[in-house]
Amino acid sequence: MEPPSSAAAAAIVSTNANINMDRTRRKKKKKSVLQQHQSKQSQNSQSHAKWKTEAQQQVYSSKLIQALSQVNLNPSTSSAPRQGRAVREVADRALAFAAKGKTRWSRAILTSRIKLKFRKQQHKRQRLALSSSSSPGPTTGSSSRSSRKHKVSVLRLKAKGLPAVQRKVRFLGRLVPGCRKQPLPVILEEATDYIAALEMQVKTMTAIAELLSRSTSEASSTSEPMTS
Repeated sequence: MEPPSSAAAAAIVSTNANINMDRTRRKKKKKSVLQQHQSKQSQNSQSHAKWKTEAQQQVYSSKLIQALSQVNLNPSTSSAPRQGRAVREVADRALAFAAKGKTRWSRAILTSRIKLKFRKQQHKRQRLALSSSSSPGPTTGSSSRSSRKHKVSVLRLKAKGLPAVQRKVRFLGRLVPGCRKQPLPVILEEATDYIAALEMQVKTMTAIAELLSRSTSEASSTSEPMTS
């Protein structure tokens, strides 16, 4: 057997060197991905844990009380369902402000009011355009409603054809603001943070309600001897 030539030996050496370089590159890439994943997990656990702290609860309660003071809760001017809706919107907005827009769900809540205002302006313009035009308005409105119903029915049929896991993921994405069309890892991450924030919201609102009921009962008890 003849020994390999110098050119063949150089080719073998360069091939081995390339293989070793590829291996080290893959190892470094794997290590960096693992470190990024670990740092992301630690950040997520810290953000989920922050909702359980007393300091975060105080920040949220101060923002909520400040926002509630600007809501009209007079029963003579607005109905009870409208008042409840207004309180819920204010509580959710205060929660999104407390999250500082760092999560997808908080950004979705903060931008939802702007989108709603824009939609109302669009509907108003459409109504004005329909009333000023010669074509009858009710037929256009009924056709748009029928097309909307058809679109909803088609989406429901498509959802029924999906596997059970995908249906559940889609349903969870609808529950978490801003996660309707997101992949499963993003939905799970956002849902974990959103649930922790909602638990803190319920705790804070319960404490505020108890404080208000206690103050009203004390005020009524002090006013009774004065009237008698």
